[in-house]
Amino acid sequence: MITHGFRRVIRHIPKVLLIIVSALLGAVAAALVVAVMVLNSKPDLAVWHLAHLDEEFTTGTPVGSLKDYLDLEERLFAQLKREVYDKIEDRQKTRFNRYNAGSAADPAMWPQNWNRTYQLSHEAPSFGVLMLHGYSDSPYSLRFLADRLHRDGAEVLGLRIPGHGTAPSALIQTTFADMAAAVRIGARHLADELGGKPFYIVGYSNGGALATHYALASVEDPTLPQPAGIILISPEIGITEIAAYSDWQARLGDLLRLSKLAWNQVEPEYDPYKYNSFAVNAGYQAYQATVEIKAQLDRLAEQGKLGEIRPILAFQSAADATVEAQALLTRLFDRLQSEGHQLVVFDVNRMFAAQGLLNGALDADGLLAGPPHSYDVAVLTNQDNDSAAVVVRGRAAGDDAVTTTPLGLSWPDEVYSLSHIALPFPPDDPLYGEGGGRENPGLRLGRLDLRGENRTLAIPNTAMTRQHWNPFFSYLSDRTLAFVKETAK
Repeated sequence: MITHGFRRVIRHIPKVLLIIVSALLGAVAAALVVAVMVLNSKPDLAVWHLAHLDEEFTTGTPVGSLKDYLDLEERLFAQLKREVYDKIEDRQKTRFNRYNAGSAADPAMWPQNWNRTYQLSHEAPSFGVLMLHGYSDSPYSLRFLADRLHRDGAEVLGLRIPGHGTAPSALIQTTFADMAAAVRIGARHLADELGGKPFYIVGYSNGGALATHYALASVEDPTLPQPAGIILISPEIGITEIAAYSDWQARLGDLLRLSKLAWNQVEPEYDPYKYNSFAVNAGYQAYQATVEIKAQLDRLAEQGKLGEIRPILAFQSAADATVEAQALLTRLFDRLQSEGHQLVVFDVNRMFAAQGLLNGALDADGLLAGPPHSYDVAVLTNQDNDSAAVVVRGRAAGDDAVTTTPLGLSWPDEVYSLSHIALPFPPDDPLYGEGGGRENPGLRLGRLDLRGENRTLAIPNTAMTRQHWNPFFSYLSDRTLAFVKETAK
């Protein structure tokens, strides 16, 4: 029998649930308001964050050749001048604003504007290389490796990826599909130029994702020219899954007409060849790239075609705050079934690790232990924990034995690791290296070391503390050339 008291409790349940639901909705709404306020508290947007450059290449642009792409790029940079450089405010005409024409940070003040697509030609090239830079980056990032390959006989095409080299606002709209379509134009051009000679794709960061995507697509689609191999530098194979939800931030910004919500970072633009501001869409597109690459590998596995993937050489820093270093192993290399793949890892400086000052890096030792891999492994690491001298510890595919080879190079003082952005830049890079040079009229970002009060300098601290150049670049370039010679046979 249901008692009278129990009936009273039942009658009040809807009211209690309504109160609880209302409280929860109120808490969610309050949290959302606070989140929007925080996200919208970024610095004011400038014309380079807001300009719409509709001369940029997309999948819908009627471009059928590299010449068409370059003609469009010419119109794009003319539009950039009209819509950005000619419209900045007087207060923004500072010495280190890249969008202030004639400033020390203006890329036009360099002997060559490396934001543009470039070609290094040979009358009789022995091979070709398509260079693909990273997100928010420019063709500048691979220019020194391109020059080394060109000196050794390569026809080089340094492609400006859509959305890059102009204004950060371009990355609000550019998609991974746009970028992949541009890569296909570049690859077809190189293949036609070479007349049957081998070509390679070098991809840095997001360019590594683009290179991998194209290489896998060329296995699925026999109409695509297939590269003889790909070289990946800090490749974007896996990133944090939080990026999968970043698109909602931009959508909320559109809904509320809050343009700042389209940005993860709004920073001063003092770097002539890289955006410092970073659009939310860029992170979302990077995540979509990793999803698409996984889907490609899954399809090739189902079709029994993983063994048809051309050789891959990858360089990865054990310390990488941008991409998931472990994903390069688990999502790509551990799935490869063909021969000739090589993985190179730049370990952290063990002199710092031995003192308990480092954490969170890729387990480089684990690559040299356990069951043999189906690919070659090389780890650049300290000779021992008390020495700055670096050796290469290697293990060949299918082999248990670990070899040790002196490198003849050492860790620079006070450098405890490399970083995601350091790998493709030599020590003497005029912008990101440790030294200077007449070619660069502006800030030497690789040796920027300023002191003062917190929250006073417009340049973020990470711009000064993050390693910008690779003390072992000579090994990277030598290894890349050796890989080309091995696989071109």
